[in-house]
Formats: sequence, C-alpha cells, structure tokens
Amino acid sequence: MRHCSVQVRGLLTRDELDRYNALMEVGSYLETQKRYDLVATVQAEVDLLIQPGIERLKEKGRARDRMTQEYLEEKRRAEWEAQMSALEEDD
Repeated sequence: MRHCSVQVRGLLTRDELDRYNALMEVGSYLETQKRYDLVATVQAEVDLLIQPGIERLKEKGRARDRMTQEYLEEKRRAEWEAQMSALEEDD
C-alpha cells in the first residue's frame, strides 16, 4: 500500500482521515495474506479518498504564491517610490 504525504494527511478532515486509516489497515492485512488483487482495489479507494486533501494542498500553494507575488509587487512599488522621491529631492 502506498501512503499519501504527511502534508496531504494533515489536510484531510477527521472523517476522511479515519476512513484513510481504516483502508490502510485493511490493505496492509490483505498484503500479509498475499491478496494483491484486492490490495489494488483498496489502493484505488485510497487514491480517490485523498483527492480532496491534494486539492486543498494545491490551493494552499496557490494562496502562498499569491501572497509572495503581492509582497514582491509591494516591495518593488516601495523601491520605485523611494527612487522617485530621491529624484525629486535632487531637482
């Protein structure tokens, strides 16, 4: 069974996380029984279950990128205003 990342698990709701843990436990048991045909089905369910967490992680990344872009724009604007003030003082 393939686990999802800690970041994704951290963004799952309590219900999603409980279901994830239960499916992983079932999958591990099936692996010990060498029932790999059923493990594939359980893994497919896990993959579907974690999709909302993956989307939440992507949205966090997009929000962080927007905040970084806004910060850099504000910094450039402040530098430009400082340069303009310095030019006006030289005149």
